[in-house]
Amino acid sequence: MKLPPELKTPLWFLGLQFELNPFSYLDTISKRYGDIVTVMSGSTPIVYISNPSGIKEVFTNTKEITASGALNQDFAFITGDKGVLQLDGLIHKNRRKLLMQAFHGARMQACGRGICELTEKMMNKQVIGKPFLAYPVIEEITFQVGIERVIGLDGGERHEKIKHLFASLLKLDRQSLIVKIFSKIFLEKDLGRWSPQGYLLHLRRELFQLLSTEVKERRQQTDLSHTDILSDLIFACDETGETLSNEEVRDLLLSPIFAAGDASGTAISWSLYWIHRLKNVREKLLEELDSLGQNPDPISIVALPYLSAVCNEVLRIYPTQLFTFPRLVESPIELMGYKLNPGTILIGNIYSTHQRDDLYPNPKEFQPERFLEKQFSPYEFLPFGGGSRVCIGATFALFEMKLILATILSHYQLELVSQRPERPKFAGLISSPASGVKMVMRGQRQDQGKSQPLAVGLV
Repeated sequence: MKLPPELKTPLWFLGLQFELNPFSYLDTISKRYGDIVTVMSGSTPIVYISNPSGIKEVFTNTKEITASGALNQDFAFITGDKGVLQLDGLIHKNRRKLLMQAFHGARMQACGRGICELTEKMMNKQVIGKPFLAYPVIEEITFQVGIERVIGLDGGERHEKIKHLFASLLKLDRQSLIVKIFSKIFLEKDLGRWSPQGYLLHLRRELFQLLSTEVKERRQQTDLSHTDILSDLIFACDETGETLSNEEVRDLLLSPIFAAGDASGTAISWSLYWIHRLKNVREKLLEELDSLGQNPDPISIVALPYLSAVCNEVLRIYPTQLFTFPRLVESPIELMGYKLNPGTILIGNIYSTHQRDDLYPNPKEFQPERFLEKQFSPYEFLPFGGGSRVCIGATFALFEMKLILATILSHYQLELVSQRPERPKFAGLISSPASGVKMVMRGQRQDQGKSQPLAVGLV
């Protein structure tokens, strides 16, 4: 076996480097080792690839390279043992098809107006002149949209509890690596709700129990008018023609909600940062949005070319997901001139692919125009991964991203509190804004840019 150049950095130190600045560290690795590099995890080689032709082979060679669900077991704690990430083969294909129904076509379009109205409702709570963190506000919106789309709950006590539990689990997941290491060494045992591990387990049990209760109650209903994912799964059949168990249905709900709330919220927050950091980008967007007139149809908003280019450039320069889900070499293969043995793990490096000078000249500069001038292949631009593990909700994520941004830009005047660059914070697969994108509300924007004060007393 001839492996690609090996990164000599110990795994623990590599993790600390990511803690400090993931993008800068990946830039350093690419500059030193090129577009394919090996990291050893014990005796297992993990090969990271940022070459489009290499990524294409990984995604399309499904005979010698498999997208094994066993490689995603680390996520099972929060996505369930029978979540879509942990499934393989025909079962995985069947469950993906079931989940995707609610994220496409007329169903997706029907919720567009609701997304805009919810965004206005949340933004109207901000006080003029008082700084706020955009990231948690946006995440509140995306989680609410996700829970409604996936479970069909658009309010009420159970909706609020589920939203709180999802957000709490994510908050713990975003703890610094140093805190996680300390907890693992000294506080790994479950000592009850007041210990870190015990509290984490408590949150998980609470969330799983609430979802299980919702599944059981909905199973007993005969209302066929629901158009959410939960309803689809309850009435669906598996690959053998049998109905899914309650446990299977529950676990399949988890990943779409996490993705809808966390990844989408992160991408939109990064968008607000770039749009308000670069005056010319904001002005072009406002001109395009104003061309639609008052109260435009959501479908017209989604079709706007410059808005689409801005969203793509956000996902290029600061992708929320830095890496693809891992693949496993099952038979000896040759990849980019290297011979790899069975057991080798392959991971697409999304961030470094998006930083290639040959694909994206001046990659550190935010230039939405590049997406108006050229169409990139799914191996050159892959913010949602690719192949059989591509994000199920990718189309909906862009749909939601555009509508939330358009609503905020059209109706409100916001400013960044500081012009200092926003740093990324890496946690799991997601790279979020470290300081939360601190902004201030200056007023409402009406009639092509004329400022109007928000109603007094909104909090």
